Amino acid sequence: MKGLAKARLHAIIMGDVQGVFFRAHTEEEARRLGLVGWVMNTKDGRVEVEAEGEKEKLAEFLLWLRHGPPAATVEKVEHEWKDFTGEFSGFRIRYW
Repeated sequence: MKGLAKARLHAIIMGDVQGVFFRAHTEEEARRLGLVGWVMNTKDGRVEVEAEGEKEKLAEFLLWLRHGPPAATVEKVEHEWKDFTGEFSGFRIRYW
């Protein structure tokens, strides 16, 4: 059996997504799915995510990002698929 396809997902989440524990919940969800990468707030009020792992798990993660945690109001998610690089060893919250 072949290994599962791996990929990289970059996403920008817009809406009421800062000050609602979005990063902490995102980190928790990514780890639950076995993904690696990072999440951070941007200076303009959005949340940015870079994650790698099995493409199927990344697709599930993207669906979660479209809603986020209960206190968040996600208005839009822009995303792009990239090639897997293997550069991350865990998932963490990044700061500016």
